[in-house]
Amino acid sequence: MTFFTIIILGACVKGKRVTGSLRKRLDKGAEYLLGHENTKVIVSGGQGKGEDVTEAFAMKNYLLDKGIDGKRIIMEEKSHSTEENLKYSLQYITDTKEKVGIVTNNFHVYRGIKLAKRVGYKDVNGIPAGSDPVLFLNYLVREFFAVVYLVLFHR
Repeated sequence: MTFFTIIILGACVKGKRVTGSLRKRLDKGAEYLLGHENTKVIVSGGQGKGEDVTEAFAMKNYLLDKGIDGKRIIMEEKSHSTEENLKYSLQYITDTKEKVGIVTNNFHVYRGIKLAKRVGYKDVNGIPAGSDPVLFLNYLVREFFAVVYLVLFHR
């Protein structure tokens, strides 16, 4: 599947460095971008506690180190949640009907797609990145409750 734009959802950075889950997302995004030269990427994430830079800034630097042309990278630096990642990234999408790929960890794709559709994306699909096998069950349980919350309280 070919996307006009992909969005890589942010995750915690330590100081200025990307962490494990985010690295997996970025590696999957870089893999896609290297095979699709006309696709642009939005790196989405603000600055949280313990972060010296925004997640988007750290993500852009990581992609530059992987050989992605900086002209293809758009930074969204205000968001602090998955819903905000998607909502604030939408301002960089010129046509809400364009095909958009959401890059996130495998356990997070379902909720990411649900939230994307809620905030206005029309043609959105997931691009699942792997996750740490040791932590996968923990992530899955946490994500289960996040999806339940989404269904019950955010209709």
